[in-house]
Amino acid sequence: MMVRITDVNLSAVDLNLFLVLHAVLRSGSATGAAKELHVTQSAVSNALARLRDVLGDPLVVRSGRGLVPTPRCEALRPFIATAVGQLQAALDGSQAFDPETCTRAFTVAGADHHGLADVPALMALFARRMPGAFLRVVSIDYLVERDGLASGEVDVALGPAQAAGPGCLTEPLYTDDSVLLVRRDHPRVRGKTMTKAAYNTAKHIDLLLAEGRPGIGHQQHARLLRDHGLTRDVGLAVPHFFAAAMAAARTDLVAGVPRRVARGFCEMLHLRSVEMPFAFPPMVTAMVWHTRTNADPGARYFRSLVTEALREPLGRARKPLRE
Repeated sequence: MMVRITDVNLSAVDLNLFLVLHAVLRSGSATGAAKELHVTQSAVSNALARLRDVLGDPLVVRSGRGLVPTPRCEALRPFIATAVGQLQAALDGSQAFDPETCTRAFTVAGADHHGLADVPALMALFARRMPGAFLRVVSIDYLVERDGLASGEVDVALGPAQAAGPGCLTEPLYTDDSVLLVRRDHPRVRGKTMTKAAYNTAKHIDLLLAEGRPGIGHQQHARLLRDHGLTRDVGLAVPHFFAAAMAAARTDLVAGVPRRVARGFCEMLHLRSVEMPFAFPPMVTAMVWHTRTNADPGARYFRSLVTEALREPLGRARKPLRE
């Protein structure tokens, strides 16, 4: 007979098993959880087996190369994350936080252009200041699907401040504008600035970063185009800037990308960048985090590293990748 979770006596459960489940949910695999907890993979598997027996539910099942939660486990996820986070904050608050001996895992979410332009600088600082800690980068899809900030699975997200959900705090980091990428021998794009006529007749690549849907930045971009009498004839939609750059390099399609990564794409691929037909106003990228981790000394220190690595005067764009 299936045991109902509501029938379980908490005093009969080894609470360490929930720490293992929390790590599995964060990493999506027994291997990742073992690395985070500094135990063997078999120890993680044994802990999951014990918790499955206690709760009467598979909790996580294999999907592709990873583990995904069952509906019952998904219902438990926010409660486990909150409990672990609050306990960690209480323990950290009872003693001075020492970044040099910290072995925690910290997670940052962002689009792929953040991985290209921001993560290298952040990781360089992270490795120097917290050599024993682990940095994990996840996608916007992961953030949205798992409500990562509220659940505690994501410490920090990078993106527009307007995208912050309830209970979230933001700190502006830098501004950046957009340029257009075209293949170097594009037959209809000449000069350093694309004309309005060329823009309106070109085939464009659309970026749908969050679960295949237009995000805040996408909506702002669309309004600016309308305000300047521009339209986009979309021939391709992709979820990543790198995919857009790859497609633009081999077709006559035009891709709009943040200036901070354009130079890197142009160096790696058969591309050149051209300016928009109008002065594209810089957009602010912010660091976003949840109030539940605001007072946690470890999370607070991690946010200070993000600020130190990425923050710039608001009013100028960061030098592009590999400048």
